Amino acid sequence: MQSVTVTREIERDPDEVRAAMADVGEFMRASGFDDVTVDGDTLTIANSVGLATIELVLDLFDDPEAVLAYEHREGIFDEMVTRYFLEETADGVEVSATTDFALQARLIGPLLDATVIKRQRRVELTNQFDWLESGPA
Repeated sequence: MQSVTVTREIERDPDEVRAAMADVGEFMRASGFDDVTVDGDTLTIANSVGLATIELVLDLFDDPEAVLAYEHREGIFDEMVTRYFLEETADGVEVSATTDFALQARLIGPLLDATVIKRQRRVELTNQFDWLESGPA
């Protein structure tokens, strides 16, 4: 299993940040995905990574420790789970996101490997944190 974590302190009211993240469609669009569809607790995202286009179907689930959590149902992963955590600080809130994943063995090769996924995932999470910092909601 591979893991990617991005953490940032954001100088905003924690309730505002939580509310922005609760708008799951906009929060996921902030990642820079090419397409985001929300249907209840199901997210479908598509993104071009290098020469490949990756489409994932994700299910939101309750995690008592996380403000937002989703897991892979269909796509390139054997397993993939992302959890977002908030911790209040003196100046706002520390936002942390961790994605744990295992790629399907048949997809690991010259065009797609864990290094590419980690790099892309850091970009996506950083984009989301930039969006939270810029003041949505």
